[in-house]
Amino acid sequence: MKYTAEICCGSYYDGVQAILGGAKRIELNSALHMGGLTPSIAHLRMLKQNFDCMIIAMARVRGGGFCYNQLDKEAMFADAALLLENDADGIAFGFLDEQGNIDTESSRKMIDLIHSAGKQAVFHRAFDCCSDPYRAIEQLVELQADRILTSGGKPTALQGKQLIKELQMRYGKRIELLAGSGINETNAKEILTDCGITQIHSSCKCWISDPTTISANVSYAYASAKYSDCYDAVDQAKVKALINSIQ
Repeated sequence: MKYTAEICCGSYYDGVQAILGGAKRIELNSALHMGGLTPSIAHLRMLKQNFDCMIIAMARVRGGGFCYNQLDKEAMFADAALLLENDADGIAFGFLDEQGNIDTESSRKMIDLIHSAGKQAVFHRAFDCCSDPYRAIEQLVELQADRILTSGGKPTALQGKQLIKELQMRYGKRIELLAGSGINETNAKEILTDCGITQIHSSCKCWISDPTTISANVSYAYASAKYSDCYDAVDQAKVKALINSIQ
């Protein structure tokens, strides 16, 4: 069985570490500490120009949930169009309504935009906030999304693997399932085999100290106290370990 490990990256630096670690596909974002927002076009272009790697680019304008106002949506469609024009191999997105259902109108528009460029449409972990995952996946199948990133509606994919397995059994021939959240070299193979899927998504994260994060009077810290003077980044060694664990 051939498995794919997609690495979640927040910058050009992250992308380089992931690719040097052996990743063949990355999800490119910015602001991973907010769950991942739309990435820099420059970072996308630099990665595509310097490396041979599939890049799924995030289209997400803000943190928080996934019920967007009209201005948010306009910005996301504009971002997606620019990302596709700059050689993104696909777009990760997610639109929900206030009741936690798929926003089918906006999702259809995004999928049509992505497919018009011949690229992949990936519904991200907004799926895990859906009130009814079975109805949601049926809608995404009908809308012809290519893939769903999910933790099975739980904080981690290991906790949610029963739902991932059930969704794979029912719908796996019509849409790809990509398991993500809390996956590393110690549990990746278990999740793949138990769920019957072929793809995992991992951040392979480490913390790097930046001594200018906190001064005497000002703090730009966003991590917990242990890593308060750090920023998160992809660890090349963890990528290698993850990929080796599923070969």
